[in-house]
Amino acid sequence: MASLTLKNVPDKLLKELRKAADEDRRSLSQEVLHLLEEMLDQRADKTPSAKVQAQLEAWRKLAGKWQSDLSPQEEARQLRQSRRPGGREVDL
Repeated sequence: MASLTLKNVPDKLLKELRKAADEDRRSLSQEVLHLLEEMLDQRADKTPSAKVQAQLEAWRKLAGKWQSDLSPQEEARQLRQSRRPGGREVDL
């Protein structure tokens, strides 16, 4: 089985991990492994949050209703330009 070494663990985090390990009657290593497995399981089974669901629903309601006086190409060009940073001024 592989080993993992953690460096620069903040004192507060280490204290909380030790407290959790003690409460769960586990060693510090067992507690860290348990928490990592639990988090990865949750992440794998993650369904979108209520906030994300609400945003998706709002986008679905708007889908196909956008109207513009610009052509799709012009809309795309303006979007690309608006996202580009202005850069920095250079004295030549």
